[in-house]
Amino acid sequence: MKKLLAILLCGLFLLSGMAMAEEPSGTLVVYSPHDASPLEAGVALFEEAYPGIEVQVVAAGTGELLQRIKAESENPLCDVLWGGGADSLAAFKEYFQPYVCANDAVIDEAYKDADDLWIGESPLPMVLFYNRELVSDEEAPKTWQDLLDPKWKGQIAYASPAKSGSAFTQLCTMIFANGGPEGGGWDYVKEFYANLDGKVQDSSGNCHKLVATGEYAIGVTIEKSAVLYAGDDSVGYNYPAGNSAVPDGVAIVKDCPNLENAKLFVDFVTGVECQTEQSTNWSRRPVRTDMDTGDLPPLSELDLCDYDFDWAANNKDVIIETWQDIMVS
Repeated sequence: MKKLLAILLCGLFLLSGMAMAEEPSGTLVVYSPHDASPLEAGVALFEEAYPGIEVQVVAAGTGELLQRIKAESENPLCDVLWGGGADSLAAFKEYFQPYVCANDAVIDEAYKDADDLWIGESPLPMVLFYNRELVSDEEAPKTWQDLLDPKWKGQIAYASPAKSGSAFTQLCTMIFANGGPEGGGWDYVKEFYANLDGKVQDSSGNCHKLVATGEYAIGVTIEKSAVLYAGDDSVGYNYPAGNSAVPDGVAIVKDCPNLENAKLFVDFVTGVECQTEQSTNWSRRPVRTDMDTGDLPPLSELDLCDYDFDWAANNKDVIIETWQDIMVS
């Protein structure tokens, strides 16, 4: 009996040792353009689920982070890019590696790369954000055309599409909503830029903040930033006609140093726990089809333009060059 008990205890000890050995550990480097609070909350939740993994975060604009990933491609330092418009990620697909996440079945095909090189994690409609102390609800812009009104000259906060993924998506949305690249879209952009009066922000995060503080009357921003001001009567926002809902994406960097941890992170941020936390606490739209949008209007209620995802992704360099030509002309 004692011998049998000893064998059983030895077996339990070995099994326990195996379980401990299989516990995920090491490091994970995440590049992210997300706002600080939801970014920190998501990472903290992941570290709570996987206490053996130390997460290192590098925060910057989408454009800057993608260029950094490109520059580091011979010796990758990043494991996962969390955030940034999927059209921006698609333009850098060669620097990512395919992965079918554990939640693939509940993510619509429209929010995934056909080759599984990126996965959408939160659809992002655009909004026209305004300061109610400077702009009444009645006169607040409700369409892209409203932004061309001379009375808003120099009072619109908009980020550089060369540095901000969301600003790039906004630029493409304006083009598609105003006739397309061959039908008047660029003419609209020229007028829009003229109304900015030469003032372009380095970061999309500045746009809603500068409007909230009253430095600008209006800001072109994303829904997830505007809803952070819920309950603040000094600001408001409208969903413009001809909107888009390109998702923020998450992607694993090709030949990254911590591949298994990167896979765990992608599964986690598309999982129920993280998607629920981000939706509940930060009003970020879940990408999962088995979750509702809470207080946010369903996408079916928004006036969405025909967003040509392939054109935006495949012509990003030309689009940015054209924008920069407009700036110096």
